[in-house]
Amino acid sequence: MSERPWWERGVVYQVYPRSFQDSDGDGVGDLPGITARVDYIAALGVDAIWLSPIFPSPMADFGYDVADYCGVAPLFGTLADFDRLIAKVHAAGLKLLLDFVPNHSSDRHPWFVESRSSRHSPKRDWYIWRDPAPDGGPPNNWISDFGGSAWEWDEATGQCYLHAFLPQQPDLNWRNPELRAAMTDVLRFWFDRGVDGFRIDVLWHIVKAEGLPDNPLNPVWRVGMNERDRVLQRHSTDQPEAHAIAAEFRALADGYGDRALIGEIFLPNDRLAQWYGTPDRPEVHLPFNFALMENPWNAAVLRQVIADYEASIPSHGWPNWVIGSHDAPRIAGRVGEGQARVAAMLLLTLRGTPTLYQGDELGIGLVEVSSDRVQDPRELRQPGIGLGRDPSRTPMAWEGSAHAGFSSAHPWLPLHPDWPSRNVAAQDGDPGSMLTLYRALLRLRRGSAALSVGSLTLVEAADDVIAYERRHGDERVLVAVNLGPHPRPLPGKGRVLLSTLTNAETGVLRPDEGLILAQ
Repeated sequence: MSERPWWERGVVYQVYPRSFQDSDGDGVGDLPGITARVDYIAALGVDAIWLSPIFPSPMADFGYDVADYCGVAPLFGTLADFDRLIAKVHAAGLKLLLDFVPNHSSDRHPWFVESRSSRHSPKRDWYIWRDPAPDGGPPNNWISDFGGSAWEWDEATGQCYLHAFLPQQPDLNWRNPELRAAMTDVLRFWFDRGVDGFRIDVLWHIVKAEGLPDNPLNPVWRVGMNERDRVLQRHSTDQPEAHAIAAEFRALADGYGDRALIGEIFLPNDRLAQWYGTPDRPEVHLPFNFALMENPWNAAVLRQVIADYEASIPSHGWPNWVIGSHDAPRIAGRVGEGQARVAAMLLLTLRGTPTLYQGDELGIGLVEVSSDRVQDPRELRQPGIGLGRDPSRTPMAWEGSAHAGFSSAHPWLPLHPDWPSRNVAAQDGDPGSMLTLYRALLRLRRGSAALSVGSLTLVEAADDVIAYERRHGDERVLVAVNLGPHPRPLPGKGRVLLSTLTNAETGVLRPDEGLILAQ
């Protein structure tokens, strides 16, 4: 098993820096705070930490509007703090991945300041500028992912610039070779500093169709849906030329040795699989698979999701699974605590690399964020239709003291309401806690070649049950999870290695139960 690369056999843990641990009493998490908690992450049993953006930023989109790709935001610390963090991470036997944001920068980035200074600026073409339509409207019908036109008028130069997200996040022009070289240098800067890889933000967005034609209208869009979906993003995303860029990223990463690239890509399986590249021209190691987050929590649906996804993976590819992130509703809030335990077992026993989001190991559920405390620009621009991401970004709860041990000050977002009992200290050592279950699953996975790198075969099972065999050499493990409210027969026999509940019963799966059996 040790001959497999770490990004195949391991588990990634996502840290949202603003909400992990505050060290300086300003109510916002920071790099020294993360450094102080590295031992906790290592003890979970994961293999790598992915940090959401830490770069200098006006924080219009909380770090995804980058003003300097080679620095650290003062809110989070300094480059020296980063160096101390990566040293601590590596000393703990973990890897560290950064969030690379290539589609757009901040409008405060010196590149964009120069680009918008004049139509004749040497960096004008580093961004995507166009004349308005003949009627004075936007150049085409593209819609920002945050609502409204994807074009912003610039009075000083008499043109519009493209922004797939906020107007403060102008899109970079990856067809410009100088821009490509500059962004490649950013990757080199961090690789040279010891970073083990990158999660690449909205990778499928980075190249737009030549000529920027209108996107087709979406015939099923209705009022109350995300305004982004009024059009189908046929020409503004997933262009064939983007694959050559991904291959360049991969070649650079491979030149540094044991590095990994994870691509954020929301596409159907057949198009998602293309981002693995080919054996002689590979692209990202792991194109993120969000199927467990995007489909109904139903056994029949998810059985088919698993089968279809497995069938789509090319022979040179490796699967991956996700059940939570800083952009998605909390799994425990979505399916309830009992099923969140089942989801943990699915995440950590399906074939592929799992990514675990901070706080899911505590079972943090729904968090109500009052209108006066909303921070997320997505919610502020399209309120009340369920797009807000603040509830997934609330602070980590470490203990039962004031502010849950996250900060000595009032946190930037509210804590989950049951934080006095749902925190690391309260769950540590409790045999029935979510944290104990995650640690047990991660420990079992680490010690089992079948669970970490073995094959997967779906097994016939009763309604509400998903079952599959993992196999590596002579080791065979049966996983069966009950997504329903009724007891179901267990589709096999074996020695119980772990249950999501206590005192597993012979031959039956109780409601909300998952079992792992040695065959």
